[in-house]
Amino acid sequence: MSDPMRIRATLQGDVADVRIIMMHPMETGNRRDAKGTVVPLHFIQSVVVTHNGKPVMDAQWSQAVSRNPRLFLRVKGAKAGERISVTWVDNKGDKRTDEAVIATS
Repeated sequence: MSDPMRIRATLQGDVADVRIIMMHPMETGNRRDAKGTVVPLHFIQSVVVTHNGKPVMDAQWSQAVSRNPRLFLRVKGAKAGERISVTWVDNKGDKRTDEAVIATS
C-alpha cells in the first residue's frame, strides 16, 4: 500500500477549498533505470472525490500526470465538520482511500 494522501479542506463561506497530494510514482513506461531497464508503466487511472458520501468529482487519468500529483478543487454547499473522501485506483489494481474533515479557515 502507498503512503497516505495529504488532504486539507478549509471552509470559506459555504465553499470548501480542497487540496490533495497523492503519493504515487506515476511511471510513464518510457523511463530507464540506472541499469538501462525500462521502468514499467505504473500510474493512477481513476480518482473519485466525495463530499459526505456523494461524488463531487470523478476523473480518469493517464501516465501523463506527474509524480505525487496535486489536485485542487472547490466544493459548494459545504459545512464545517463534514467529510471529504478521496479514492484512487492505479493500473496495477492498487487502491487508496483517505479522508479529511472540513475545517473553518
